[in-house]
Amino acid sequence: MQADFFDDDPHQPLFLQLAMTDGDVRYYPNWLTLTDAERYLQDCQKALTWSQDYIKIYGRDVKIPRLQSWIGDPEAQYTYSQLLMTPLPWQAPVTEIRHLCETTTGVKFNSVLANWYRDGQDSMGMHSDDEPELGPQPTIASVTLGEPRKFIFKHKKTQEKVEVVLEHGSLLVMQGDTQQFWQHGINKTKKPIGDRINLTFRWVYPLTTGK
Repeated sequence: MQADFFDDDPHQPLFLQLAMTDGDVRYYPNWLTLTDAERYLQDCQKALTWSQDYIKIYGRDVKIPRLQSWIGDPEAQYTYSQLLMTPLPWQAPVTEIRHLCETTTGVKFNSVLANWYRDGQDSMGMHSDDEPELGPQPTIASVTLGEPRKFIFKHKKTQEKVEVVLEHGSLLVMQGDTQQFWQHGINKTKKPIGDRINLTFRWVYPLTTGK
């Protein structure tokens, strides 16, 4: 992976611009202090309502290999893999983190998908966040709390791969044409590792808008 460092604004955290054709991805490795990251990890484990849902894969119901919670404004209904998700009310820890994400990115978010990876056997298959209700060029702000995991990007046409380890308290921002040209995911690992909670903030347009 190639990356360029940027630190033009002393009030913003240092970030990496990932070198990705047809993509616009920024990574903030020390976005939260260790103290705040630890506090948010514990708060999210306790405050959020977690479930393990099923999705359709090739016509079969398959249990998602992680726990998740969909939180957002009342109109922020979201569908992926034929699973319709109705948002739960905002909770204090994710509301605070949303405000921080909006300050860093300059983008508004009305929802967040929280994923709880309990160990190395929990994973996320390769996919793009390109559902119609996210719009043509969505900005996805992804916050990692807990165990670092390797995040994999794969170009849909060239098969180019880019990998970055998402550290505790980090922020990854995907924007522009990234979802159109790239997939991303997290593989299983046999290594004994601890919990990781990932919060992916986004703006969901009402389904009735046709966006």
